[in-house]
Amino acid sequence: MPDDVAAARAAAEEESVFSHPPVDPDAIATYGDHPDQVIDFYAPRGEATPGEPAPLVVVLHGGAWRAPYDRRHVTPFADFLARRGFAVASVEYRRGAEAGDGEGGGAGGAGGASRAGGADSAGGAGGAGGAGGAGGAGGAGGAGGAGGASGAGGVHSAGGVGGAGGAGGGPVAGRWPDTFDDIAAALDALPALVRETLPQADPRRTVLTGHSAGGHLALWAAARHVLPADSSWRTDRPAPLRGVVALAPIADFTVADKLDVCGGAARQLLGGGVEFAERRPYADPALLLPTGIATTLVQGRTDNVVPQAVAESYADAAAKAGEVVGLTLLEEVGHFPLIDPAADACAVVVEEIAQLAW
Repeated sequence: MPDDVAAARAAAEEESVFSHPPVDPDAIATYGDHPDQVIDFYAPRGEATPGEPAPLVVVLHGGAWRAPYDRRHVTPFADFLARRGFAVASVEYRRGAEAGDGEGGGAGGAGGASRAGGADSAGGAGGAGGAGGAGGAGGAGGAGGAGGASGAGGVHSAGGVGGAGGAGGGPVAGRWPDTFDDIAAALDALPALVRETLPQADPRRTVLTGHSAGGHLALWAAARHVLPADSSWRTDRPAPLRGVVALAPIADFTVADKLDVCGGAARQLLGGGVEFAERRPYADPALLLPTGIATTLVQGRTDNVVPQAVAESYADAAAKAGEVVGLTLLEEVGHFPLIDPAADACAVVVEEIAQLAW
């Protein structure tokens, strides 16, 4: 399709996902002392069978591992899952620091004033493009980053947040090793927290899901038992998961870096320079195979944020490692409908999760 039509569609998809009001969780628990070390819990309702524990879906949000984008923007998705009978745990974690700061933006508690730390105000339907760059997206990209190749101008676009670290001094992607420390700590603490906070959940039927950068973290969390032996994150055995459903994940760092996904976010996450090569064996899901855990990737064919080639490369790497990874490709679907309760693609995601959980 023509570039202007594709850009308009992508902008409309982004506007839709950020148009939903945030949904407060039923409970919040901490897994550490940092403000970002929290988990939101949503009790199952709607289609749940009364009196029976519900499968647990662990949600890891996206946002290019950057500070302005917290778990608030996936609260409607978490609620969507809960209304379909799942117990839900939505994990917050430390993300990239603002330029010049030592700390990333705090997540805040449920009920914060804005979704995703301002992500939904970052131009919405592609309004970014002025000299200020990405509106409420923390000023990411600055004057030089405004606009962006995708035209979306929001959370992941090449010009909006993708310009981070450039002239505008926007947020950097991720914090090494803090981002990974948090995901490991949250998953390790989760069984006890679920027993205390969400007794309606059945942790024996846990499915891990994540979107975009969160999809990367979901794949990584499921692969900790195959990390290098000297990794402090390595576990002795596979995580007790029914499976992983990764949504448009940044699943192969070599391909993502080549395509400059989210403005070089993968390279920023690992520290850039020589650290990128040195740290990939500890962080790149495409190098952590096979996992032995059922894994499905869901990918929109018209995704111009994390292109289809990234998911395909991960699936190919899995096949070479002797593991079959499901790859569900959705026609005329971009990046954001996968977590948009108003989109048909979101129902497909729920079905993929249900196939593993029930």
